[in-house]
Amino acid sequence: MANKRFKDADMQSIIGWILRAGVIISMSVVFIGGLLYLYRHGQSHVDYSTFKGVPDFVHSASGIINGIFTLRGRAIIQAGVILLIATPIVRVVFSAIGFVLEKDYLYLCITLLVLLIILASMLSGHAG
Repeated sequence: MANKRFKDADMQSIIGWILRAGVIISMSVVFIGGLLYLYRHGQSHVDYSTFKGVPDFVHSASGIINGIFTLRGRAIIQAGVILLIATPIVRVVFSAIGFVLEKDYLYLCITLLVLLIILASMLSGHAG
């Protein structure tokens, strides 16, 4: 069997699939969380005269995960938003893998630099 060389079109197809799947999955998760939230709190009267802030569980990953397991609508919505934010990051990672397979080391270095900047921004909490 001849060795089939990896093609750029194959990688573009995989990246396109990742972006579509990420958006569809995150949209579905947010929709399910919204339905659960409306089911539990749809009849509640909202008092706009006082600000109650955000729930405690959204300040940590463990709080969001615990909220998902206890079927809290807001936690599930938050997880969907996090999935949506993670989708382009996964795309950058797969681009790096594609550049390794294509042996395009200049674009690999640029992609890894972009990934490093994204991760540093996420970890430091600074934007821009």
